[in-house]
This record gives sequence, C-alpha cells and structure tokens, in this order.
Amino acid sequence: MSSAATVSNSSGNNSDQTTGKYPIDLFRGWPNPALLPVDSLARSAATVFASSSIYEPGLQYGPDEGYGPLRAHIASWLTSFYRADTEGSNLPTETAAGAITAERICITGGASQNLACLLQVFTDAAYTRNIWMVAPTYYLACRIFHDAGFMERLRGVPEDEEGIDLEFLERGLREAEERAAKEGNIRPVYTLPRPWSNIYKHVIYLTPTFANPSMKVVSLRRREGLVRLARRFNALIIADDVYDFLQWPSDPNAPNIKEAASIPRIVDIDGYLDGGPIDEYGNAVSNGSFSKLIGPGMRVGWAEGTKAFAYGLSQAGSSRSGGAPSQLSSTFVDQLLPSGILQQHIKQELVPAYRARYNLLISAIKEHLLPLGFKLPAGNQPISGGFFIWLDLPSTLTGDLLAQRAWEVEKLRIGSGTLFQVQGDCSEHHRTFEHSIRLCFAYERFGLLYEGVARLASVARSMLGSE
Repeated sequence: MSSAATVSNSSGNNSDQTTGKYPIDLFRGWPNPALLPVDSLARSAATVFASSSIYEPGLQYGPDEGYGPLRAHIASWLTSFYRADTEGSNLPTETAAGAITAERICITGGASQNLACLLQVFTDAAYTRNIWMVAPTYYLACRIFHDAGFMERLRGVPEDEEGIDLEFLERGLREAEERAAKEGNIRPVYTLPRPWSNIYKHVIYLTPTFANPSMKVVSLRRREGLVRLARRFNALIIADDVYDFLQWPSDPNAPNIKEAASIPRIVDIDGYLDGGPIDEYGNAVSNGSFSKLIGPGMRVGWAEGTKAFAYGLSQAGSSRSGGAPSQLSSTFVDQLLPSGILQQHIKQELVPAYRARYNLLISAIKEHLLPLGFKLPAGNQPISGGFFIWLDLPSTLTGDLLAQRAWEVEKLRIGSGTLFQVQGDCSEHHRTFEHSIRLCFAYERFGLLYEGVARLASVARSMLGSE
C-alpha cells in the first residue's frame, strides 16, 4: 500500500530559495523510478495488443474472480516461493505439501482496494466488534476501516521483538466478547448472511513480514498462536504480504538468501495448523500486490484464501458490476510471470538495489544517529527487507518537532512516529509513538540517502544541544 499519498515529489535537485538546499525525501514509500520495469511492460503491452485473443477479453468486463491466466500464473509463482522444497530450511514440511491452485486466488485492484472489498463482504458494521491493528501501523489503512463503519472501534495491539503481543490481543478479544454479550450483539445487522460469505466477529490487520513501519517479522510461533486465537474468537486475519519478495540477509556481508520464503505466511499456517481450517472460509487471507514489484500505478494485486473465501471475495458488488478490477492491466502483468521476467527483475534488480540502499542507510544511522542516542528497535532479525527503517529517538526529542525542524532547516522529509498511531483507538492503551520516526530507503536517489541521514543528525544535534 502507498505510504505517503500526499507528499510532493522532492527527489529532484531544485534548491529551496530560502535555505539553498535541495530537498531530500526519506518519507515517501514509493519505488524509486529507476527501478520500474518500463521496458518489460512496454513489451508486454505490445504483445497484448498484437493478439486479439488477449486484448479483446482484456478490454471487456472481466470475470468476477479476475483474469484467468493471471490467476493460474500467480498460483504457480506463489507455490514456487512459499511452498518450495523445505529441505535444509526452517519451514514446516507441511507448507510444501501441495501446490497453490488458481481457485484460491482472486485478482484485486491492489492491496488498498482489496482491503475495502474484504470489509464489504466479510464484516458487518454492527456485529463485527473491533478492528485490531498492530501498532505502530500502516496509517493509511485507518481511513479504509473508518469508511467501512468502524470509526472509533479500531484498537492498537503492541508488538515486541517477535511481533504482535498475543496476550494483549487475547485479553482485548475476550473483553470485546463480554461487552457484545451484555449488549445483545449476537447476529449481523447490516450485512446479512449470504451463501458466499462468512461474517466475522473481529478483524486482525497486520503486515507480518517487514512491517510498515516497524520493520518487524512476526515469528513462526506468534503466527501459529495468532491463527489459533482467530479461530477461537471468529476473527479474520488480514495479512498485508506486500514486501515478502523483497528480502535479504541483515548481515551486509552475507550471501543472498535462497529465493524462497524464510517463514510461512499466516494463510499457509491456517491451511495446515491443527488439521487445517475450521470451516470452508478459514480465518486468514493474504493480501498481495504488485505495487512494490512492478509499480503502484498498475493497480493489480491478488488475495489468497480458501477456495470458498476467494470466491466470496469475488462476489463484492463492485466486482459483480464492473468485472474484476484492473482487467487490462492484468493482461500486461500476466506476460511477465510465465516468462520469468518478473522473477528475474526481483532477483537481479530489486533485491540487490534495495539491499544496497538499506545497508547504506543503516551504515549512516550507525555513524551519525546512534551516537546521539537514537535506537534501532528491530532486534537481531536474520533477514531484513521491505522499504522502511524505524527508529526510537532520545527521550528529549519528539518526532513531530524533529520532522518539522528537519524540513525547515535542512529540507529533509521524514515520518514522525505519531503518524503511525492507530487512528480512532479510544482505549486506555492507545499509543502515539511520539518518540519515534520512520525513514524510507526505497524512493530517494541512492546518492542522497547518506546525506539525508547526515542532515537529520545535524538537526538532532542542534536540538539536543539546546535542551
């Protein structure tokens, strides 16, 4: 999902007239333009428009569940990545048992659009008690939950080195059920049961691998515990699995890791844990997207769940009326998968580039910020990935003021931690993350990343000296 929809483009060299400095953007969570596979997409489009058997269905209303060839090719691609041979790995052997089928895949208009559709089909604005979001959270998701009728019913769940705090979540789920029993909230009110959907009592939302913004990877035992909790309390786990393919060793000197998932997805765990899903819909969905791999403007993604869940999602009213979203774009993306073009782009272009960017920013942080009292809270994860780095500040600094000063003095954009609070959490446990910031290493030009951290250190040093 997008991380900075309202931030202006600041990657150029145009100097600010008041400071004489050119802007540096370590906030915007977009792919760097140089990493967009423009030539490959141009060839894909040419192939599509050269064949009436492809462009005619591509330009028409698509089937509800999405462009058939792309569903099949995504299923094969995901199988090779998530259910690869587990010999010599830490993955449970169950994850390699059986290929992912196209019936489990529903094409979407990207992870954000799909989140809205999931809420339309599988929740009820009265019966569904709360939206539980790992905090700090991907902040732009909050508006989507608000629009679905859950304003002031969002609840933040803290995380530690292993990810989501299951004890906190279990207490919250139990209290919500006790409250629902007292209020007589026993059946859906607005979204009545339909033969293609299950209305869940709770929604749990997280990015389990390379979380935005905290960088955390939820451990295997926490993922398994989360699935068991979701089954007990009739909850749907929506996992934004948008960064999984962008992974590398945390050790800058280590060789690249195997081209396979280092940890099973939550939807896979729901597929095998304790005999598999408790009903035909299951309790987890994987929300995937090509935004970080091809380009956000393609607006093509996918959801994976059980066969019944994927079909139910395809029955969202907007898909029934307009056909699957991004039908024409899906035909372009489809050309990249069976040919191996996308896989090679990830392996040869994206992972090396983002790994180098991450290592450069970490090096600059260690040199310039850690001596000032900044902290990297992610722990000793063996793998890193995604787009972001989360930092805790010295106790006398606040993210809001640091971000404001960084822009005013150094023309540097960063994300204040308060932006990533759960908006609409009115509980006593609500956290604001005022002593944290997020930096993005994906968007700004490589040559400006180190300077951006140096500018941030200059501002922080000045502020700490004035305390």
